[in-house]
Amino acid sequence: MKIHAEALLFDNDGTLISSLESVQRCWTRWAQEYGITAEDFARVELHGRPAAEIAADLLPADVVPEAVARIEQLEVDDVPGGVVLLPGTAELLAQLPADRWAVVTSASRRLAEARLEEVGIRPKNLITADDITRGKPDPEPFLLGARRLGVDPARCVVFEDAPAGLTAGRAAGMRTVALATTHEVTELLADVVVHDLSAVSVQATASGVEIVTAG
Repeated sequence: MKIHAEALLFDNDGTLISSLESVQRCWTRWAQEYGITAEDFARVELHGRPAAEIAADLLPADVVPEAVARIEQLEVDDVPGGVVLLPGTAELLAQLPADRWAVVTSASRRLAEARLEEVGIRPKNLITADDITRGKPDPEPFLLGARRLGVDPARCVVFEDAPAGLTAGRAAGMRTVALATTHEVTELLADVVVHDLSAVSVQATASGVEIVTAG
């Protein structure tokens, strides 16, 4: 399938990189520290959502700020050796002009920059949980990404692995490419579903980016 776009917006974890084992390790320790039962922890969706929203689902409001700071510290400390590039990431990003793409992540800026730096990705444009008031599945993060790039949202393509992120992309009026890296294909509602970024090729043009996907 071929798609023309003016800009590409990438989720980070599960799309460009994987820190799945680190996330599970850190959040499990965090839940234990705050006395959260395994049953309560299991009912909350972790992937693709800001830490503040996850903490608010599990803890009293007055504890949330401290708890968010704690999980951020645990995850930042766990970055060395806990992050890997997913297949196709380096090759695809190398083909894109810096002003044609952005990373739009639910992580804090501190954590996002640490993870990206660990694998040598240095985006010119980075949208994090610190930049928004409502996280995915709300469209705000992706709409902000489009605004930072100066592109009509309808001319953007979102690359996401999480249902919450795909919902946000659709709500922003953007086309979506789902990566089946962390969820079953049946859970992913998108214009195109691929295994990972190795199934995607791009070519910069005078008017934007040509995207070719192979299912």
